[in-house]
Amino acid sequence: MPLVRIDLLEGKSDAYCAGLGEVIYEAMRATLNVPENDRFQIVNTHPDGAMAIDGTYLGIERSRDCVVIQVTLNHGRSVAMKRAFYRAVADGLHARLGLRREDVFISLVEVAKENWSFGNGEAQYADP
Repeated sequence: MPLVRIDLLEGKSDAYCAGLGEVIYEAMRATLNVPENDRFQIVNTHPDGAMAIDGTYLGIERSRDCVVIQVTLNHGRSVAMKRAFYRAVADGLHARLGLRREDVFISLVEVAKENWSFGNGEAQYADP
């Protein structure tokens, strides 16, 4: 049930953007116990100047290729699972797309299960 939002600067190909989503989905399946076919992703590209990303925060040297990944998901994954996810995404994007690990920024937003509706105006995961 994760919802993934991917933000990056304009200029990358459709194949590159699709590759971002594929790596993230594979990492979620491998590390966060996300079910098969549970893939909801939005890729947004932005013009220069539309993303303010510090180039040196926490001593990490980021470039203009920095990708911001925000994942909204159910509360309850362990810190170890989250760390494994961060590593899998950074390593996967580096291996598949040549994206520097320093340029992978990930934010997880945890919500309760009743905060989802997958259609029909229903809260499919809410308690009855």
